[in-house]
Amino acid sequence: MKPWIKPLFFLLCLSPMGWIVGNALWGDLGANPVETVTFQTGDWALRLLLLTLALSPLRRITGWSGWIRLRRMAGLFVYFYASSHFLIWFLADHALDPVSMWDDVTERPYIALGFSAWLLLAPLAITSTNGWIRRLGRRWKLLHRLVYPILALAVLHYLWLVKADYLLAGIHATLAALLLLWRVPGFGSLRSAWRVQPG
Repeated sequence: MKPWIKPLFFLLCLSPMGWIVGNALWGDLGANPVETVTFQTGDWALRLLLLTLALSPLRRITGWSGWIRLRRMAGLFVYFYASSHFLIWFLADHALDPVSMWDDVTERPYIALGFSAWLLLAPLAITSTNGWIRRLGRRWKLLHRLVYPILALAVLHYLWLVKADYLLAGIHATLAALLLLWRVPGFGSLRSAWRVQPG
């Protein structure tokens, strides 16, 4: 891998937050800035989650193993945007009151879905280091399979929440379904058909 690829990928993953902050400084977040920022951080958490799961198919399709070396960084950015999404909601809607937050989680199912996805992301972010990979051994891969139910919860949260742009929500849901199907053992022939042959 070229030494500039990881820094460039880092900047690309961080750029949506830079765009959000820039719009906030310029006062260009619409009539409800808090709602806009909450939605945008959630959108980017889901998009980067889809990207993280797309890196393995990209490796097979392109034959370039470097995609996998970007997966950890992409996953940590998923947690960064998801945590930003959660903290903005927790601060703006509940003034950091855990009782009020918990009432919201238990009373509104789509909030419960998103909150569950965020909670499940936490152990994946914590155990993303080489030290945790060594300590957990084979259990590390088993733990990180939580990414699949996390994706399902995040997509359902998004679909339940969206009120206008159903096209974009449908695209996200379709991509999620394809990425999950790619990993089903019965679709091995499909994966083989996309594999780049050497030489």
